[in-house]
Amino acid sequence: MDTNSLYDLTPIAWLLAVGVLLALGPLLWVWRRSAGHGAARRLHVLTVLTLFLTFDLTLFGAFTRLTDSGLGCPDWPGCYGNASPIGARHDIAMAQAAQPTGPVTHSKAWVEMVHRYLATGVGFLILVLALSTWVARRNQRHAEHARERPLSAWWPAATLVWVCLQGAFGALTVTWKLYPAIVTLHLLGAVVLLALLCIQAVRYRQAAAERLPTAIPSALRTLLIVVTVLLLLQIALGGWVSTNYAVLACTQFPTCQGSWWPPMNFAQGFHIWRSLGEGADGAPIEFTALTAIHYVHRLMAYLVFAAIGLLVWQLRRVAPLRPQARWLAGLALLQLATGLGNVLLGWPLVAAVLHTGGAAALAVVLTWALCESRGARSAVSAAAQERRRGMEAA
Repeated sequence: MDTNSLYDLTPIAWLLAVGVLLALGPLLWVWRRSAGHGAARRLHVLTVLTLFLTFDLTLFGAFTRLTDSGLGCPDWPGCYGNASPIGARHDIAMAQAAQPTGPVTHSKAWVEMVHRYLATGVGFLILVLALSTWVARRNQRHAEHARERPLSAWWPAATLVWVCLQGAFGALTVTWKLYPAIVTLHLLGAVVLLALLCIQAVRYRQAAAERLPTAIPSALRTLLIVVTVLLLLQIALGGWVSTNYAVLACTQFPTCQGSWWPPMNFAQGFHIWRSLGEGADGAPIEFTALTAIHYVHRLMAYLVFAAIGLLVWQLRRVAPLRPQARWLAGLALLQLATGLGNVLLGWPLVAAVLHTGGAAALAVVLTWALCESRGARSAVSAAAQERRRGMEAA
């Protein structure tokens, strides 16, 4: 397929229609579930559902990547200019006949297009969430005696902008032929999207319950932020391992290739802007570069695991944050188990998908903990503002 045909917008109307149809079911459920409740409660239910479906989409995106289905339809947004692989079956058959084990097959095309359908449905839900928040915010301003805390329309707007950027990276993932840097950024974009939705879900719940975040010591708040940053860096390294297919560069644990420090080419391994399987000079990437990619991720995992353990120990002392502590502990153990499974069992698909899901879930839980807590000084200031707002309303 030539460069001019990589972007064919002909099937986009059908693609959008499928996305809207997929989103109508969840929207109907939210409408029935939250009937008779306030705006904050309705928005909370819609946001939690969208967060859940976005997490599922992230898992399916990992499944798409790990089954080598990312180029199942080598154009965007459709499949050989069609809205589904059914209309493209002739082109897919020709590509499959030319390369029976290549990137384009009937099954891979369906996996790729289902991922696009689900992504379109999530995008529509986020659009509805942004519009609903804007309407609710406007109604609050016009109400004479608004009892709920003011809703912010900025977070839904930022989420809508971000999901559009995420869609653009999804297009680049295909048209740039799985460029490792683009695929890794697409994964990080999914994690950020989950975090944005989590922030909104927590804020809507707080507004509906008319409560403030829990005051915690400033040192604990700092530790929470540091662990979140470390996790994001580790997710980026993990994405770099996966997109460069470097998981099997080390098939032993705790050593690698029988050594505590195997031969590694860090310069080639971490040259970011290059094509898949190639070095900066266009030559095939060396195995020592793949080893460096894998081993840096493994070494960073030790640090992140220890940091999460320390954070869990500290959060257990704060009663309102014990649920987050339990989730962090369980997910960290899941990451350890699936990471070892990937190395020792030859990168099984289930373990690989769960490893991506566990990393995304850790990011969500850390975001949840950040939103449910404030440093002691910030909490005092927020409480004073809330009392002032109540006095003005009275």
